[in-house]
Amino acid sequence: MNSNKDTEKMYEVSLFRLYLLRALYLLIVVGLGIVQWPEVINQFIQQENSWELMDGVVACMLTAFSLLSILGLRYPLQMLPLLLWELVWKSIWLIVVALPLWSAGQMDESTLATAYACLMVVIVPFVIPWRFVFAHYVKKRGDRLR
Repeated sequence: MNSNKDTEKMYEVSLFRLYLLRALYLLIVVGLGIVQWPEVINQFIQQENSWELMDGVVACMLTAFSLLSILGLRYPLQMLPLLLWELVWKSIWLIVVALPLWSAGQMDESTLATAYACLMVVIVPFVIPWRFVFAHYVKKRGDRLR
């Protein structure tokens, strides 16, 4: 039977892949820092025009995502679930919301802009170390229930 150290060694992630992950986290931090943070800070300071419910939810979630992505710069493998979440929700949205609207010729300007933003997710599968994900999130025994 293999020891944990042998298994970890077998699924080691290359330094190059770690730098790719860090670059992706940095892209997220900078991109959302430029786009999202000014909106959130402005909303907090002015508090004159309140956001619609879902606009506020989305803004806060994206801001939290950018904050957690800062941790990904230091701990790229431990923060992989963050990237997996991003990949899954954007893929679901593109398939369930955008694709039917696009195929029916009913996509408005706002939905198209969101679809383009979500299409940036195509980068993520090429950066994620899938062998590591499989070894640590699928194959590895889960934590005790009791």
